[in-house]
Amino acid sequence: MGSLTEANLRALAGARSYERALGYLEAVSGVEVGDGWVTASVHGTERYEVELTLEGPGGLAGTCDCPYGLEGNFCKHLVALGLRVLAQRESLPRQREAAQERAQGLDRWLSALSKDELLALLREQIDEDRQVRRRLELRAASVRGDLATLRSGIRDLFDVGSFARYGYVEYADARAYADQAGQAVSSIRALTGSGRAADAITLASEAMRLLAEAVESVDDSDGWLSQIGAGLADAHLDACRAARPDPEELARWLVGHALGDLDDGLTDIDPLDYEDVLGEDGMAALRKLAVEAWRGNRRGWAEKYLMERLAKAGGDVDAVIAVHAADLASNGHTHLVIARELDTAQRSGEALRWAERGIRDTRDLAAVDTALVDYLCDLYTQADRLTDALTVRRDHFRARRTRLTYQQLRAAAQAADCWPAERGGALALLRDDAERRREGWYSGPVLVDALLDDKDFDAAWQASTETGADDRQWLTLADQAPADRSADALGVYLRLAEPLLKQTGNTVYEQIVSLLLRIRDCHRRLGTSHEFTAYVTALRTAQKRKRNLMRLMNEHGL
Repeated sequence: MGSLTEANLRALAGARSYERALGYLEAVSGVEVGDGWVTASVHGTERYEVELTLEGPGGLAGTCDCPYGLEGNFCKHLVALGLRVLAQRESLPRQREAAQERAQGLDRWLSALSKDELLALLREQIDEDRQVRRRLELRAASVRGDLATLRSGIRDLFDVGSFARYGYVEYADARAYADQAGQAVSSIRALTGSGRAADAITLASEAMRLLAEAVESVDDSDGWLSQIGAGLADAHLDACRAARPDPEELARWLVGHALGDLDDGLTDIDPLDYEDVLGEDGMAALRKLAVEAWRGNRRGWAEKYLMERLAKAGGDVDAVIAVHAADLASNGHTHLVIARELDTAQRSGEALRWAERGIRDTRDLAAVDTALVDYLCDLYTQADRLTDALTVRRDHFRARRTRLTYQQLRAAAQAADCWPAERGGALALLRDDAERRREGWYSGPVLVDALLDDKDFDAAWQASTETGADDRQWLTLADQAPADRSADALGVYLRLAEPLLKQTGNTVYEQIVSLLLRIRDCHRRLGTSHEFTAYVTALRTAQKRKRNLMRLMNEHGL
């Protein structure tokens, strides 16, 4: 009970839901108290069932079947129940004891009934509750092995008709539909338990198809149908282990399912889970069928994945490589995958050759997978082939001139002890790019970033003045300006502030204040603080209606 406090309820729900809950206190009914939990009904737009967990591993928690609660939120209905419980804190032990007595009393009463009396009671419930009747009918059909009734019942369970509005099951009704459809899993398991596992295999595969059809008409945002799919997969595997179907037929079904022939969209079945059922003959058939499918469609994602999965499970690295090598990506990514597989298999020489081939085969190094470049350069560095690493970095930089490739080129050249010479050529290319950019047909002011990275401040300032720079770069230049360039930095800050003063919004106001603080520092260094005072006074007069801006300026002493 220690975690149930008004403060915790407000923290979990938020102020808005907490305040709204105050109007629902009288709508709470049927409170039941157990060991560490409390349940009740709350009458809102509809009647909702809520449960508070008071002593869970994460502290106070709760669930509610209202739309907001189903999204995982701590809703106003849970807060209302929590506040009712707090108001009755002293009576909770008595309520818990009463609930336990009621449960024990019900159990004693049921135990004392005769068979005929129990049957009469059960028939009464069947007449009143359609769901109870349907579950019992399916359970009885499972025990009898009445396949026709079971098939018809399972088809009805997956029918969205009674839940669909305009032919679609909306989010608010998805859980109720999933609860109904989930009864199919129990029926199939019961069929296996009654000694009819072969029939359970058939019905499980049929249920997967029905689920695939149904999901197109259900808002399954919370993944309820995925849970049913997982349950059907488990039920199918259990039935196969019990029935021991023909290994080759099972292998054919598994391959068909993996390749999408029997795709349900939700049931994730791993053929390797069936290894104990398939045995040696079945696994051989599975591999044969997978190879045939892959040879027929070497670029098919499902075919490649199945082949790779089986090859890895069998420790056949060459087969894994053959799968990838049959469909090499033009940017070298597949070469990298192969190289890493060989690396893992401790075949480092072959890994290096595949990485080098990936670079050679990539026609446009500007589009190469950068992870391949990094991988190959790491291999060269580890082998003390620093010149080769530098060559790869140089070629990549020339094809893709960015701040990152410049930094990587610099690191490789410094490792090879030749950066001064390498730097000249790299900057020459960037200056050409900057000139083209100024002429309007090339974008990417990398030159300034490169010079800033090199801490060549004077050259960066000159390049910005001659070939242009973006606002981010100008701000960096001004921030790094030495004392003798305070006037230049001041000009940058004033220019950057001007367009912001025409905008609104807290983010903009924070940027303005940040610039004002920089402007103030520049004036102090220049000995012109009186000019800053005049500037701020004029700014306050012009911007006085922006209350949040005024507040931020006050907070920073501006």
